[in-house]
Amino acid sequence: MKNIFLFLISIFLLQTASAQTRTIDAEKLLDFYQNQRYIEAAQYLQGIYPDGTQDVKILNQIAYFNLMAGKLPEAEKNYLKIYAQQPTYLPVLFSLSSISVRKGQNAKAKNYLKNIIQLDSNNFKAYKQLADLTVDSLQLKVSYLNRANRLNAADPIVAFDLAQAYKLLGLFQPAYDILKTAIVADTSNLFLLEAQLPIANELKKYDEVIAVGEKLLQNEVEVNVVKDVGKAYFFLKNYQKCLLLYQMLEKMDKQTEATLYYMTLCYREQKKYELAATYAKKTIEEGISVNTVNYYATLGAIYEANDQPTNAITAYKKGLSFNRPSTNLYYRLALVYDLKLKQVKNALTYYNLYLKGKPDADKEKQQIEYTKNRIVELKK
Repeated sequence: MKNIFLFLISIFLLQTASAQTRTIDAEKLLDFYQNQRYIEAAQYLQGIYPDGTQDVKILNQIAYFNLMAGKLPEAEKNYLKIYAQQPTYLPVLFSLSSISVRKGQNAKAKNYLKNIIQLDSNNFKAYKQLADLTVDSLQLKVSYLNRANRLNAADPIVAFDLAQAYKLLGLFQPAYDILKTAIVADTSNLFLLEAQLPIANELKKYDEVIAVGEKLLQNEVEVNVVKDVGKAYFFLKNYQKCLLLYQMLEKMDKQTEATLYYMTLCYREQKKYELAATYAKKTIEEGISVNTVNYYATLGAIYEANDQPTNAITAYKKGLSFNRPSTNLYYRLALVYDLKLKQVKNALTYYNLYLKGKPDADKEKQQIEYTKNRIVELKK
């Protein structure tokens, strides 16, 4: 392929030379190209042709060699001369866009690309590059990716980027379908298969996640794949398989809040309350986050299940120390004080705090009714 390309370049140069009063040494120029001596190639052409030449073919060669040599101002100057003569010549517009990107002039690059799609509304490459350069608007990025994907649904990079964008928007089914189409075109693309796993989990396609994920793990133990497969096993209530995978992450020191939390829940479901409590603490220690209140709520529930009401109260109160604590913690505390410890005064305090927190009237209807009735009974 390279030899054919060089042959075509040679023919082009010979044709150019025959049309000029000056003579180009085609073999010398090809030697520069073949040995990647682009600066010398550009200097050679510039030495033959004056700076004011308007010959498009010569300008294109000089611009190209300067571009390959990294001499962006020289390349841009010559491409702009061509652009002034042929403003609809797409290769030059692409080259000017590429130079602008390399100079950090993304807005300028996007303008060149927009010119391209005005001239050719089905130019896949232009839409793909516009999407890459669009970082300030997810919706606009999606529109460019969508257009590129419709033009070439098999392109793995566009499919991946569009699926990830849809994932951020919570549009899991379109994200799944886009990846599925690209995977059909290339069933061995691990890049796409891995990207589909978390999206399939969101769609509750747990059996598919496990089938694909286990095959991927036979090839390589990849952390994100382990996480996704473990999660699928958890939701299929195969707690032991979930634990085995997440224990693997612990040994690799790759555990996260999420994996530790799922391990906590697995141990709780297996009624291994001591281990569940240990992992609930590990989850908390892994990092304070917006989910910390839920972790303390889970720890408290574990202590309750293990008949440790005092520890449960400590955990629930710890959860209350964070911003925007769940009103459900007040309810859980009230129940422990009421039913476990028989401390009426404390029970009434937390039942009232629960109602004062304005719990969701639809989602917590039964709890609210129970609380109101229980307050009346305890006051008798």
